[in-house]
Amino acid sequence: MKKYISRLLALVLVAAITLVGCSGSPSGMLTGNYSKDTLAVVDSLRTAILLPEDAPEKAEAQGQAREVINEFIARYRRDNSVTTLSSFTTMRTALNALAGHYSSYPNRPIPDKLKERLEQEFKQVEVAVSRGA
Repeated sequence: MKKYISRLLALVLVAAITLVGCSGSPSGMLTGNYSKDTLAVVDSLRTAILLPEDAPEKAEAQGQAREVINEFIARYRRDNSVTTLSSFTTMRTALNALAGHYSSYPNRPIPDKLKERLEQEFKQVEVAVSRGA
């Protein structure tokens, strides 16, 4: 009897871990619609970038930005219908630059030069998404 209970418990734990691991996106921001997701990520990252350094919610915004970057790249990097779009390649460039800064310099503010570059790339992405490219 003890053997069956331990097997049942193991099965329940495996099922629980599987369901938690397969649940949707962690932030719940991405929907699966590439155009809407891309524009939502751009808006979210702009908000995180433009917050003043002394803002109390800056650390939380940066943490959420990292999550959104990882989630976006994980969802769309293997989607062949998206990877050939100019909006995706530009978006990936911007995300890599921002993620690189957050990884290398987590306690330093984002340099103005990087902010300008990111804003330029975000505008290019928005134009390309509106054209469907």
